[in-house]
Parts: sequence; C-alpha cells; structure tokens
Amino acid sequence: AFVAPAVTLTLGLRPADMFERMFLWQPLTYMFLHGGVFHILFNMLALWMFGVDLERRWGSRGFVKYYAITGVGAGVVTALVSLLPFAPTRDIYEVTTVGASGAIYGLLMAWALLFPTRQILFMFMFPLSARVAAFLMGGMAFMGAAGGVNGSVAEATHLAGFVIGWLY
Repeated sequence: AFVAPAVTLTLGLRPADMFERMFLWQPLTYMFLHGGVFHILFNMLALWMFGVDLERRWGSRGFVKYYAITGVGAGVVTALVSLLPFAPTRDIYEVTTVGASGAIYGLLMAWALLFPTRQILFMFMFPLSARVAAFLMGGMAFMGAAGGVNGSVAEATHLAGFVIGWLY
C-alpha cells in the first residue's frame, strides 16, 4: 500500500464512516492520499498541465479556492451519491476513495472553458482541442459512473468534480 492502512481508513473518503462515525473531515483529507505511485504521478501531471494556466489567470488565492471547492465538493457529492438506491451507487457507501482526481477533473473543466481551442494529446496520442477532450473525459466519467464500470466510486468522484467545476 502507498500509505498505512490506518491512515487510509481515517483520512480516505468512506461514506459509511462519514455518516455513521461522523468522520466529517474526509471530504477534505481524501484528496491528499493516493493509491500508488502512478495514481499520484498522473494526478500531479494533470495538476501541472492545467493548473499553471489557471493559477496565472486567477492568482494563487483564486486557484487554491477553486481547487478546494471542486475537490471537497466532489467528495461531498460522492458521499451523497452513495445514499442513492441504485446498483452502481450502492457499493460506494462502503468503499474508501482516495486521490485528487475530483479536483483535477474540476481543473480540466475550467481549463477547457477558458482555453477551449488549446490542443492536448488525449490519451497521450490523439491531438484534440481542450473543449473536445474535456467533453470526452466527462462522458467517460459519466458512462463509468452510470454503468458501474471502472469502479463507479472513482468515476462518480471524477464526474462530481467536473460538474462542480462547471457550476462554480
């Protein structure tokens, strides 16, 4: 494991603990844990790719505020979605979610809205505009969350960060 299991159980986002044991800090702390080297590597690569332009535009204070709102918001929405009575959402209640991906999807949304014609290598191979790449990533997160594939927990968190980023 990347971090000690006790740390993950306490600081990772597990809706059952949040609602039953009042671990109300989890929608904030889950963003600072990751499931492995590649998980944190890709999250930090995306943070750098999208975050630099956004921080330059908004300033450090505005950037951190947006990042926190999308990350914490994604955690809260994930916990609330776990209460829905549907098959793909039922398992989310008992599973622990870690990572900054909810906030990263929020950054992707903001970057695509502010720089829609910028090019990005989607999947490191296909050049697409930011607008199209964000639409595809959001669509993939939606399909994963709705279908329960790819671990609907993370997909629900990705989609939540994406939507909160758009709303904010």
